[in-house]
Amino acid sequence: MTTQSKKNIIPRDEEPFRQLKSVEPFSLFSARDIQLFQEGIHDRLYERFGSHAVTYEGVDGTYFAVWAPNAAFVSVIGDFNGWNGYSHTLFPRWDKSGIWEGFIPGFPEQQLYKYFIRSNSGEELRKGDPFANLWEVRPKTASVTTNLKYKWKDGSWMKNRAAKNALESPFSVYEVHLGSWRRPDLNNHEVFYSYKEITAMLVPYVKEMGFTHIELMPIMEHPFDGSWGYQLTGFYAPTSRYGSPQDFMAMVDAFHHAGIGVILDWVPSHFPYDEHGLYRFDGTHTYEYADMRKGFHPDWNSYVFNYARNEVRSFLLSNALFWLDKFHIDGLRVDAVASMIHLDYSRKAGTWEPNEHGGNENLEAISFLKHLNSTIYERFPDVQTIAEESTSFYGVSRPVFMGGLGFGMKWMMGWMNDTLDYFKKDPLFRKWYHNQITFSIMYAFSENFMLPLSHDEVVHGKSPLIYKMPGDDWQKFANLRLLYSYMFTHPGTKLLFMGGEFGDTKEWNYKSELNWDLLKHSTHAGLQQYVKALNQLYTSEPALYENQFDPNCFEWIHLADQENSILVYARKGIDGKVILVALNMTPVPREEYPIGIPWKHSFREVLNSDAPAWHGSGVVNKGVIKPRPGQFGQPYDIILRLPPLGATILKSV
Repeated sequence: MTTQSKKNIIPRDEEPFRQLKSVEPFSLFSARDIQLFQEGIHDRLYERFGSHAVTYEGVDGTYFAVWAPNAAFVSVIGDFNGWNGYSHTLFPRWDKSGIWEGFIPGFPEQQLYKYFIRSNSGEELRKGDPFANLWEVRPKTASVTTNLKYKWKDGSWMKNRAAKNALESPFSVYEVHLGSWRRPDLNNHEVFYSYKEITAMLVPYVKEMGFTHIELMPIMEHPFDGSWGYQLTGFYAPTSRYGSPQDFMAMVDAFHHAGIGVILDWVPSHFPYDEHGLYRFDGTHTYEYADMRKGFHPDWNSYVFNYARNEVRSFLLSNALFWLDKFHIDGLRVDAVASMIHLDYSRKAGTWEPNEHGGNENLEAISFLKHLNSTIYERFPDVQTIAEESTSFYGVSRPVFMGGLGFGMKWMMGWMNDTLDYFKKDPLFRKWYHNQITFSIMYAFSENFMLPLSHDEVVHGKSPLIYKMPGDDWQKFANLRLLYSYMFTHPGTKLLFMGGEFGDTKEWNYKSELNWDLLKHSTHAGLQQYVKALNQLYTSEPALYENQFDPNCFEWIHLADQENSILVYARKGIDGKVILVALNMTPVPREEYPIGIPWKHSFREVLNSDAPAWHGSGVVNKGVIKPRPGQFGQPYDIILRLPPLGATILKSV
């Protein structure tokens, strides 16, 4: 034992009755824990595996437990023993669970460590702790002993969270990459703001903009910045790039105090081959499929979790619950679900093996996701799980008892692709693609859809959103305001990637920050204020959210004028209130445009994307708009001014 270790032993009134060995046999596992672990249904492994400060026979120290079923020898190495692989050997459990464990007296917190593993084949590996709650700042790779003690102050939020997170409540999500939202030094991408510094800037901004939730791209520990956090090595640790686990807890706490929910990107689909990570953890394919037709992901040069192995299922299940339990997270956006549930995802013929029924479904992954969602909603009924799933797989957001996967929501990738493709087109030709912008309603209620304009759409040469829009500078901004109007009034919840709210003119770059200087220009400032106004409208009008996944919330009003590329539809509230939305997809203003309606309602314009406040041309509707006897196949007509490349949004009065 080192001098440093001895200093960290808390003095006792009585000396221990014997001199403890360098590693003592000790366990936090019960027989029930082992059973659940091996059945694939243990959801609290983080309370057992990893490193935990405990007191044993009156001596303070650290208990270690790691799963390495093909290991012949496992020890703890670190600064405390000069990284000696033979001085602190863990004990294998007698029950053949593959767990190695032991208590090291005097082992302090904030101490670097790894596991030295000799495989049965003789191969020697030095691995980080899969359950570590803190890691060294990359490029260093050691795990760090720590605790997760924190005094939460979000009791009011947690008590009322069910209402905030309900499917009948507004979800307007601001997607953020913490490292590049703002940077302290634009010329040094190795320097970051801390969690505390980011919190001071980000929380009031998201609150001011009116978003209901923030979604953080993966903040779990990852070795390579260029993976954006999607190649994880520390599944149980918030990245130390920005500070400690408690610092991240304080960030979540601050968002909750501001009335904002926190959603995390969660990646149970794959992991990288870094030598300190999960890949070939004990010299064999411990966490990944051994068959590389299933175990290797060609798109991401990474490895796929073995969903057929119960211990791996317990690892992932516990990981999801860990963030909800220990960090008060309000939702998980599950990454790359399509790649998990399809054996042939991004694989050419002959490079994948069908399942036992001859199909392309990964039955083990499907089973895992069903159990995952069932467990989450049983344990945390006031959170949401959201699937990034790009196929037409049945029932992603339908309950498990109905044959679905059990997610709360699913990203509406078809809407995103069709909408962006439509808006890229010159308005002169949009009349030929009228069905492209209306088709989404054909399937809009087949799932609980979230409408995403995510980070994936503004990278890799795809251009920022503002430059996807055709026309001159004025038309680009008008088109983007029109797109956002359509998005915020279309059935479904919303997600917008950072920078999109003010029309960033460069593609997102994880090494840089958003181009905040653009807000000096009235066009960009106007767009930002319009997104704020859309959030205020969406969150204040129940007709836009209270039954957003029910077909009764939507009605086409005027669909046939494809020659002029005009769409009119209604969003209907439970109380009978109507929000009427008219979209003019061309730069030609339409004066005195008649619209047939089925109600004897008067209307008042509540938002217009062409208003001067947003840098529009000012083609707006003022005063109360009263119905008159219908002449166009409906009992009543109203006469509107339709702004160029604009939206007019009206409310019944």
